[in-house]
Amino acid sequence: MTIVVAPDSFKGTHTAAEVARAIASGVRDEGGSAHELPLADGGEGTLEVLRGPMELELVDMASVGPWGDPVAARYGMNRAGTAVIELAMASGIDLPSKGYRCPVAADTYGTGLLMADAVSRGAREIVVACGGSATTDGGVGALQALAEAGGTGNTRIVVLADVTTHFVDAARVFGPQKGADADAVHVLSERLRQLAESWPRNPSGVARTGAAGGFAGGMWAHHGASMVSGADFVLDYVGFDAAAREASMVIVGEGRLDSQTGQGKIISAVLSRCGTTPVVACVGSIGPDLGSARDRFAHVRVASTLEELRAAGRELARS
Repeated sequence: MTIVVAPDSFKGTHTAAEVARAIASGVRDEGGSAHELPLADGGEGTLEVLRGPMELELVDMASVGPWGDPVAARYGMNRAGTAVIELAMASGIDLPSKGYRCPVAADTYGTGLLMADAVSRGAREIVVACGGSATTDGGVGALQALAEAGGTGNTRIVVLADVTTHFVDAARVFGPQKGADADAVHVLSERLRQLAESWPRNPSGVARTGAAGGFAGGMWAHHGASMVSGADFVLDYVGFDAAAREASMVIVGEGRLDSQTGQGKIISAVLSRCGTTPVVACVGSIGPDLGSARDRFAHVRVASTLEELRAAGRELARS
């Protein structure tokens, strides 16, 4: 039977496709059959993973980053009129800036420019992958860019968000990892509260609206956006369930396996869909807080370089 190789990216090191290719090469070295199925959880890397399954053509355009710096960005769009945008392309925490990376000033205007461009090209649906944002602006920047371009018309907006955080809690939960100290978190929380109370629909008590610093809530309040699990969206589009049913083993992977793995990440979604099929994890490192979560895997193999990942594939094919 076939071994399904379905890793996430090793962020900052290897793409999901590179990891899948390395492990699958090791499986084939031993005469095994491997099905490469690179994955993403609705954050960075989602566009590349969905490009083939959704038949997306890439659109390159100039935009601006969270602090107004020029950035070269891209999104995907198919003939059916579905556009896929990664928020991190124009509003990501890893984008460079020549000035102070102020967590209060960071906004999503650049993401709004990408969305507006997709609308201008006839997009019927825009799917926004929310991971990796630098922002806690409640999506105000993106809303402004869309309004300046004439709105979204009948275009449907879908936000991929696996966190269930509520809108006003976004600053408290995610602000510190975006550089916000206690005072900045207070300012951001109060701003989100005031926004929620002034909008056509109040997102305060709605799960997932806190994703990407409240971007999801802004889109829900003003444009009726749907908020869905990014992990499940990706798994459905790449045909994971059908592949897993025919597999003798599923190999997953990510840069670090820790207690957060079970909290909305793609590996957790994979585990929930595999039934009795054994799941093996090939990861760059293991956190000391992994604990009993390790028991959910048939085996955990640490491998960080592409050659180590290929060697792991050979070892697993022999098991």
